Amino acid sequence: MTRGYSLENDLRLLINNPKYSDVEILCEDEKKLNACRAILAARSEVFDRLLYNGMKESYNNQISLPKINSAGMEIVLEYIYTGSVKEESLTNYNAIEAFYAADFFQLSDLKNYITKTVKNTSLVKNYSLELLSKFSEKIPLTEDNIFLNLLIEEVAIIPLNNIEFGRLSISGLKYLLSITLEKEIPFATQEYEVFRYSALLAAKQVSNDAYRTLLERLPTLKQIENSITVGSKIITDRQKVTKELEPLLKFIDFKRIKPHIIADFIEPLEIISTEIIFNAYRNIALNKLNICDIRGKPINFWDETACGSNLIIEDNGKIVYAPDGCNSHQSVRGKIALEDNGIFEWDVIIEKECGNAWIGVCASENFNYEKHAGLQPTGWVLGANGNLFNSGNWSNYCPSSNKDGTKITVHLDMNKRTCSFTVNGTKYPKVPTWNNLPSILYPVASLKYPGRFRIQPHQKN
Repeated sequence: MTRGYSLENDLRLLINNPKYSDVEILCEDEKKLNACRAILAARSEVFDRLLYNGMKESYNNQISLPKINSAGMEIVLEYIYTGSVKEESLTNYNAIEAFYAADFFQLSDLKNYITKTVKNTSLVKNYSLELLSKFSEKIPLTEDNIFLNLLIEEVAIIPLNNIEFGRLSISGLKYLLSITLEKEIPFATQEYEVFRYSALLAAKQVSNDAYRTLLERLPTLKQIENSITVGSKIITDRQKVTKELEPLLKFIDFKRIKPHIIADFIEPLEIISTEIIFNAYRNIALNKLNICDIRGKPINFWDETACGSNLIIEDNGKIVYAPDGCNSHQSVRGKIALEDNGIFEWDVIIEKECGNAWIGVCASENFNYEKHAGLQPTGWVLGANGNLFNSGNWSNYCPSSNKDGTKITVHLDMNKRTCSFTVNGTKYPKVPTWNNLPSILYPVASLKYPGRFRIQPHQKN
C-alpha cells in the first residue's frame, strides 16, 4: 500500500512493529509487545508518567505491566496509534481485558467504544454470561460502571434455570445479585429459583455428588406446584457447599420466598445459618403486604407447559410461533403469575401477523390452551384489529394495526384490577368493562399460522 494517503493506515504499520519501536511492554501473560514511547506518552497521561518520570522506566527499554493482559494491550495500542479500533478486533475473549486496560490508562473514549461495540453487536447477546464472569474476576464492583450495567441488564432477563453450569461463575452471579438486589430493573427469575441456582452452582464447585444430591432435594417451583417427592439423602461435603454458597447469601432476598418453601425445602438442607432462616421468617411475619417473589420488575416468558399442542416456543421462551398446519387460534400464557400489588407492564412484538393477533391476560382456572383466549371467560385479550374479546363477546377499543412489527404493550394494574394497552406507541385508556379482574393473572397470547410473537420487558421510549 502506498504511504502518505491515510494517516490511520500509515500509523497502523507501527503497531507492535519492532522496527519503529524503542520500548517493550511485558504483559501479565509474559507476552512482549513493541511500542514507541513518545506516541504512548502523547496519547496517555498514565504512560507519560510511567515513561518520563526520571526513574529507571525513563531509561529502560522494557516496562512491566503485571495486571494487563496482552489481548487487552493490543486493543489499547491499536487505539493509541490510530484513534480507532476495528469492530472485528473486539471479541468475547478480549473485550473485558481491553476494557480493563482502557480504564487503567484512562482512555475514556476507548471504554465507551468497547461498551458500544459489545452492545451493538452479537457479543452481548451470545456471550453476556461469559463476559460478566470475566468482568467479575478482573474489575472491581462499582454500580456506576456502564459496561457492567450493560451486562447485568442482559443477564438479568435470562431465567437462571436456563443457564448451563459453567457459563456463569460464582463471582459473576455475585455481581448479578448484588447489583439487582432491591433495584427496579427487569428480572426474570423468582427468588426461590435464585437461591436454588446459587446452591446448585456452589455444590457444582465442590463435587458432582454434592450437586446431584442438591438437585434431588431442591425441586423447581413448577415441581413444587406439582407436589413432586424429593429425596432426603445427606449432602456430600455439606460444609464445603456452605462455604462456597456463603458469599452469595447476603444478596438473596429470602423474604420473597414463601415460608412453606423455606420450611420444607431450604431449612432442612442445613447449608445456611439459623440466623438467616430466623430473619427470613421474621421479615415475612412483619411484612404487612404481599411482596412479589421476584426482585425488580418481573418479566415473563412463554411457558412450554401452558400452551396449545401445535405452538412452538424458542429462544429461551421469548418467542412463540404457530407452524404450518396450525390453522385455528391456540393460546400460550406467561410463566410467572402476577398476583401482587403493583403495575405490571410487558411488550409483545408481532414479528409475523396471522390474520389477527390477540394479546392480553388470562387466569389459569378452567383455561383451555387449545382454544382462542377471547372465547373463554378467563381470557381478556386485545386483537391487532383493535377489538377487545372476552367470553366470546367483543367491542371496539382502538384503530386496527394488523401488520408485521406491531408492538402491543400491556399495562396491568393489580391494585385496581384493571388493564390498558399501548399500540405502536399510542396509549389508550383502561378497558372500562375489565374493572374487576381476578387476583392472579398471566400474560396470554392467541395465534395461528403463520403467527410469531416475541415477549419482552416493556421498553419505554
